Amino acid sequence: MTTSAVPRPVRLDLPIQGMTCAACASRIERVLKRLPGVDAQVNFATERASVQFGGGDAADANAVIAAIRQAGFEVPDQLTELSIAGMTCAACASRLEKVLNRLPGVAATVNFATETAQLRRSPGTATDAQIVAAVAGAGFTARLRGEAGRAEEKARKAAEWRAERNRFLVALLLTAPLVAQMPAMFFSPDEHDLIPRAWQWLLATPVQFWIGLRFYRGAWSALRGGGANMDVLVALGTSVAYGFSAVVTLLGRMDLHVYFEASAAIITLVLMGKLLEARAKARTSAAIEALVRLQPRTAWVERDGALVEVPVASLSPGDRFVVRAGDSVPVDGVVRDGQSALDESMLTGESLPVAKATGDTVFAATVNGDGALHCEATGVGSETLLAGIIRLVEAAQGSKAPVQRLADQVSAVFVPVVVVIAVLTFFGGWWWTGLPTEALVNAVAVLVIACPCALGLATPTAIMVGTGLGAQHGILVKNAEALERAERLSVLAVDKTGTLTEGRPEVTDVRPSPGSDRQRVLAWAAALESASGHPLARAIVAAAGSVPAAQGVETVPGQGVRGTVEGRSVMVGSPAFLRGAGVALPEADVDALAAQGRTLVAVAVDGQVAGVIGVADPLRGSSVAAVARLQRECIEVVMLTGDHPATARAVASAVGIARFEAGVLPADKAKAVQALAADGHRVGMAGDGINDAPALAAADVSFAIGTGADVAVAAADITLMRSDLNGVADAVELSRATLSKIRQNLFFAFIYNILGIPLAAFGFLNPVVAGAAMALSSVSVVSNSLWLKRWRPGR
Repeated sequence: MTTSAVPRPVRLDLPIQGMTCAACASRIERVLKRLPGVDAQVNFATERASVQFGGGDAADANAVIAAIRQAGFEVPDQLTELSIAGMTCAACASRLEKVLNRLPGVAATVNFATETAQLRRSPGTATDAQIVAAVAGAGFTARLRGEAGRAEEKARKAAEWRAERNRFLVALLLTAPLVAQMPAMFFSPDEHDLIPRAWQWLLATPVQFWIGLRFYRGAWSALRGGGANMDVLVALGTSVAYGFSAVVTLLGRMDLHVYFEASAAIITLVLMGKLLEARAKARTSAAIEALVRLQPRTAWVERDGALVEVPVASLSPGDRFVVRAGDSVPVDGVVRDGQSALDESMLTGESLPVAKATGDTVFAATVNGDGALHCEATGVGSETLLAGIIRLVEAAQGSKAPVQRLADQVSAVFVPVVVVIAVLTFFGGWWWTGLPTEALVNAVAVLVIACPCALGLATPTAIMVGTGLGAQHGILVKNAEALERAERLSVLAVDKTGTLTEGRPEVTDVRPSPGSDRQRVLAWAAALESASGHPLARAIVAAAGSVPAAQGVETVPGQGVRGTVEGRSVMVGSPAFLRGAGVALPEADVDALAAQGRTLVAVAVDGQVAGVIGVADPLRGSSVAAVARLQRECIEVVMLTGDHPATARAVASAVGIARFEAGVLPADKAKAVQALAADGHRVGMAGDGINDAPALAAADVSFAIGTGADVAVAAADITLMRSDLNGVADAVELSRATLSKIRQNLFFAFIYNILGIPLAAFGFLNPVVAGAAMALSSVSVVSNSLWLKRWRPGR
C-alpha cells in the first residue's frame, strides 16, 4: 500500500499597494481566506500580506495575487538585476533571455555588453534560487547585484581578465613559431614545413585543448541548451583544421598540407580580440565608476564639543553633521546653520557654485567651498540623490532600444545559418574544384570569420556611453527607448511657470476694488493659499505677511480655491474661475495687467470682487537662447499655460515662441499634447510641477526639470538636473549623437559579415586572416562607441 506525499505548505510574503485604512487589510484577509486551502494575515502598518497555502486543491500563488488585484489593490512586481558570467556573444544573451522568460511570471532582458540580466516578476512565482539555477542550467553563472556587490563584481571581472591575459600570453608563445613560418609559405608554397610536423602538432595541441577549452565548454553549454553561439563556430572551425592536420600527420601524408598554424592562430587571435573587447567594454561604463567614486566614505559629526570622523554608513535621517570647507557633503541634507557655496557640477553639469544658507538642500558628493555648514541628514545610503542617479543610469544602460530588435533577430539564427553556409562551401568547393583540402580550408574560414558579437555589441555599448555621458552633464535617461524616441522629436510642448520662467514669482501689483485695500486683498488671498505649495500661492503668502485663519478650504484644480475667512465667503483664483461663479471683474485692470505679462489672481468676498493681484515670474536668462536653439534643431516649441491669453502672448513674444495655448487647465494639458501627436508630430513635453505630470505621461518623450516636484520627475522619461531648457536641447543632441553611433555600428557589423562570409566561402581569405578579422570586428564596434565620449553640449 502506498500513500501519496502531502504537499508542503507554501508561505508567501507579499507587498500590498492601495490600502488606506485597517478596513482594507481586513477586506483583503477575508477575500484571501475564501480561496481553498489559503490562510492569510494582512498588516496595514507594514503594507504586507503573509499568505500560506498548500494541499491538493489549494490555490496557487497566481490565484492569490489575482484575488488581491480583483479586490482593488495591487501587488507590485519585483525587480531583480543579475550579473551574468560566461556569455561570449550576442547569441548567448538571446538564448539566456529565452530561458529566463520561460520561467513562470518572469519577464527578462539580457544585455551582452553590460553582462547583466534585468528581471520583472510577480511575487511568489520564481524565487531567486530558481532563477540562478535556470541561469546555471543554461551554462552560465549568475549573482544578484547590489550596492555591496558592485566592488566584488569589479574585482571578479579584473581577476578574470588577468587570467585570460595569462592564457593569451601562453597561446601567443606557443603560436608564434607556427605563424613565423607563414611568410615563407606565401613566397614558396612548397616549403610548408619549416618546423617538423611533429613539433607543429606538439605546439598546437595545448593551444587547441587547454587554451581553447573555454570554447569547447561554451559550445557544449550552448548546444545542450538547444542553441548555438560564437563558441560553436570557433570550436568547430579550429577542430576541423586541427583534426585534419593531426590525421594527415599520423598517416604520414607529406603530399597534403597541415593547418596547425591556422587552428592555433585563430584561437590566439580570438582570445586577443576578447581581451581588447573586455577592456573597451569596461571603458564604456566609466561614467558609472566615476559616480560611484564620488560617494564619500566618512562624515564629520559634533560630539562633546569636538568634531569626530565617522563612517557615512553610520548616519541616519535626522542626524546632524558638519561639512568643513573643501569637504564633500557625505549625505543628502538640509542646512541648519552656516553659509557657503557648493560645487554641484558632478550632479548637474553646471560649473557655477550654488549658494547655500539655512533651509537650503545639500546633496551627497557635492563639494563645499570656503564656509562651514551644519546640516541635518534627510537621505542616507541608497536614498541619496547620487545613489538614485547611479541606479537610474545602471537601469538605462541595461535596457534595450527598439533599434536593437533587428540585431537580436539576426543573432538568434546567425550561427546555424553560418554552419549551413560552411557545409555548403565545403561540398560545393569540393565538387567545383575537386580539391577537398582547399574546400575544407574555405569552410574553416567561413566558420571563423562569422561574428555575432559585433551585432550584439553595436547598440548596447553606444547606449552605455550615451547614458553615462548624459549623467555627467545632468541628463538622466530612464531607459534606452526614451533616448531613441528623443531623437525623432518634432514638437516640444513647454509649461511656462518654472520652465520658461524662474519659478519664483513675486507680487508686483494689487488693484483693490472700492471699499477694499491692498493689505486686506492680500490677507484674504493668503488665507486660502497658505496650504498650497504652488509658486503663485507662496508669492501671495510672502507678500501678505500676516495670514488669517481659513475654514472649509476647497481646491478646484488648476482654477482656484474657495473657503471661509473671518466668517466671510472668499474665492481666490483665475479670472475665469470667478467669472464662472458669476463675479463681475474690473476688465480694464485685468487687461492692463495681462498686457504687461502678469499672471492674474482675482479675489472675491461674499460674491463681490475685492481686487486683482498681478504676479510676475521673471524669465530664465537662458530661455530665449534655448528656444532659438531648439528651433534651429527643427523642433517647434509650443507653450502651454493656464494664464490669461494676453499674459501668455507677452511671455511667448519675449522668448520667441510663435505658437501658444492659454487658459489650459492641468487635465487639458494632456489633451493638448495628444492633439499635437494626432497631427502626426513626435511630441515632447517639458515641465516641472505636479500639474504637468499628466501631460508628461501623454507625451512621446517627457522631460522633467530637475528642481521640480518628485511626481513630475517620476513621470518623465528624461530628468534634467539643471533648471534650464537648454537641457532639453542637450538631451536631443545627445540622443541624435548616440543613435548615429548605433547606426554606424550596425552598418559595420552587418557589412562585415555580408562581405566577409562570401569572401571566405570563395577562397579569398586565409583562415588566419579570417580569425584576425573576426577578433577585431567586435573591438572596432566598441571603439567606435567610445568615440561618442567626445560629445559635448552644444550650448
